[in-house]
Parts: sequence; structure tokens; C-alpha cells
Amino acid sequence: MPLSDEEQRILREIEAQLQTDEKFANAVSSAGLYRHSARRVWWALVGVIVSLVAVVASLQIHFLIAFAAFVVMMGFALVIERQVRLIGRAGVQDLAQTIRKPRVKFPHN
Repeated sequence: MPLSDEEQRILREIEAQLQTDEKFANAVSSAGLYRHSARRVWWALVGVIVSLVAVVASLQIHFLIAFAAFVVMMGFALVIERQVRLIGRAGVQDLAQTIRKPRVKFPHN
């Protein structure tokens, strides 16, 4: 069933509003879709490094403390694996491209 003239007009207005909404465009862009997962991977990587340092440092105190730090490190590694799996190969390529692109926008003359 085709849209009425009024429905088509409303649809065109919505499209025009969405095209001018920069925040929405950034959120649904390929980089915006993966930004949250990429941020979680980054912080989990920091957690793995801190946990590894804690394992090495706590080996001189007691092996059970070192084991607990190791378990925490494996938890962070699991978060990284899960987020990278959610991002997928296409998402990793999209994120790599956005990292390489400059974020400076030049005004059109």
C-alpha cells in the first residue's frame, strides 16, 4: 500500500531532521557503533597490565594473592575477548580506519 501525500511529507521532514542531527549521525556511524566496545577493550587492556604487575609484585608476598591477581587478569582477558568478538572483523577494520583519519573538519569555502 503506497504512502499518502501527508505521510510522504512527514517522512521527508523526518529525513531532513535526521540529516542535520550531527550527534545522531555520529552515533549510528560505523565508528560510533563500535566506540563503546573499543573503550571497554582499552580499559580491560589497562586492567590486564595492572593485574600482571600485581601478579609479579604479589609473588613476593604470598602465592594465593598472586593467584587472585591472576584470576582478575583472566577476567579482564575474557572481557577483551568478548568485546572483540562483538565488534567482529568488519568493526575492527572500521575502527582502524577512523583512527587513521584526522578528526579535524575544515569549513567549506
